Amino acid sequence: MTGTVRRTTIVEVLDVALELERKTMELYAEFVRVFEADDELRQFWFNMARGEAAHCGALMLVEAIVRNDPTISGDAKVLFDTSTGIRLRSLLTGYRRELRRGITPARAFEMAIDLESSELEDVVVDLLQVVRDPGWRDQAVKMLIHDMGDLSYMIEKRTRDEHLLKRADALIERRMGRPGAVPSPRRTTPRTRRKAAS
Repeated sequence: MTGTVRRTTIVEVLDVALELERKTMELYAEFVRVFEADDELRQFWFNMARGEAAHCGALMLVEAIVRNDPTISGDAKVLFDTSTGIRLRSLLTGYRRELRRGITPARAFEMAIDLESSELEDVVVDLLQVVRDPGWRDQAVKMLIHDMGDLSYMIEKRTRDEHLLKRADALIERRMGRPGAVPSPRRTTPRTRRKAAS
């Protein structure tokens, strides 16, 4: 166990996750404004912000269940790596400052890859198990894969940055390794999808 891994309550983890998902949603919403003159980019970032909003809603449901279901102890201790929240909070603060100076589409994609690479999304998916409905968790995993597939496609279409493409594809593969990670029928592997789209 690393020095940053602590035993904490589900409620405390939920508080951190909700805060950071909301801030990520707000950053993506800012990207909607920054790239509003480009219809494709505006719609892409709107979809990304909507995905984060869905995560927030799911976590709020988990929070309500934990606080109201007497069979679930919100005081139960779970392992949580506090460095995840600290790092992501620092990234978001820095990116908001950078945004005020102006960014390119490529830089916005890079920021999204940095944020989506954090362990927070894994924490969110794991917390959904509290709902005791496998469909919720599976839906969250599929949504993550969907969003990463769109991000990978946009990176290739708008930047041709091979390093970013590799990072996006690695994220998709990581998500595909989770239980319930079944891609939608219109999506295959990143490289196959991009080849078919060309």
